[in-house]
Order: sequence, then structure tokens, then C-alpha cells
Amino acid sequence: MILVGQYDSPYVRRVGISLHLLGIPFERDTRSVFSDADAMRRINPLGRIPALVLDDGEVLIDSAAILDHVDQLVGPERALVPPAGAERRQALRLIALGSGAVDKAGAIAYERMLRPADKIHQPWIERCAEQLASALGALERAEMSPWLLGKRLLQPDIMVGAMLGYLKLRVPDALPPGRYPALERFSAQCESEAGFAKTRPAADETMPSAL
Repeated sequence: MILVGQYDSPYVRRVGISLHLLGIPFERDTRSVFSDADAMRRINPLGRIPALVLDDGEVLIDSAAILDHVDQLVGPERALVPPAGAERRQALRLIALGSGAVDKAGAIAYERMLRPADKIHQPWIERCAEQLASALGALERAEMSPWLLGKRLLQPDIMVGAMLGYLKLRVPDALPPGRYPALERFSAQCESEAGFAKTRPAADETMPSAL
């Protein structure tokens, strides 16, 4: 199978981390949604990443759908999201907080990096920053023993870890030193894992400046 997308996207990265963690071999297609937009739309009509091209040529789009397929592939004993019950609901809540934080951080990064300076809307940035801080505060208060759902690294940990890596890369002012000490420790713990180390963005995986 082929994972399409660059690892500066936390959604691509969380798929890559999951595949590494589960020992599922894959190749990478690192084309960019910006510089390779036409080619991307031939893979995913939305022109978005990630996409996962299966061995038979079927293309899965959206990280949640891809990871649902991966969980089915490995079976419930190895799946990275619990199959049912309160533990599954808690996992999905934590994933939603992590992915929601990414969405707000992404909105800030895009506003700052893709808009001409005279068109940046500061009230929108401030609103997104408030929502982002609220999500980070909720995650800071979450129990980690040592992972979010106990002793095994699961999809909530991957999502939150990938989110924190994205913030450090694109919106570092959202993580001032000392404000979220539990998340700082959690991020260091995640980045020490092999799957995280193998999916750190390369130096050339960058967003363009203002269009």
C-alpha cells in the first residue's frame, strides 16, 4: 500500500505512525497538495491528504476512514481504537479534542502563512486561538498512566502526539513553555517512540508563503 501525503500534516503523520506501530509495510508518495494539486485530485477528488492506495488500487481517503480500515485489517485485539463501550467513547472524545485542536491550529497557520499581510483577519485568529487553548486545557487535565487509555499506546495518543508536533512546527506560540507541563511530558514521551521518530517531517515538507 502507498500512503500519499507529507508528514507536516498531522493527519498523514498519524496514519504513518499507526502503520509503523502495527508493523504494516507501506510506501510513500510525498506529493504536495499545493505544488501537485492536479495530481492530488486524480487520487482524491478533494485534493486533500492523506490518501491510502491499497494493493488492489482502491483508494481510501480521510485519516479516520483509513484508520478504521487499518483497525479492521489487524482485528479487535490489535486495533488502535477500542471496539465498543465506555473505553471506545473515551477514545473518540480524546481523538476529537486532538483533531479539533489541529483544525484550529491549521486555521491560524493558514491565516498567517497563506494570506497577504494586509488581508489577515486578527479577530478570526484570536477566536481560533481561544478554541485551541480550551482544547489544550482539557487535554492537559486528562489522566495519562502512562498513555491516555492506560498502558498501551493507542489512537488517542497518536492523534494528540501528532497534534502537539504540528503545533510546535506551525503554531509554536500556542505552546508557551510551562503552560502545559503534562502535555510537554506527553509530547516528549510520544516523540521517543519509534513510529513518531520515523514520521518526523522532512526539511522540505513545508507550506508555501502567501499565495
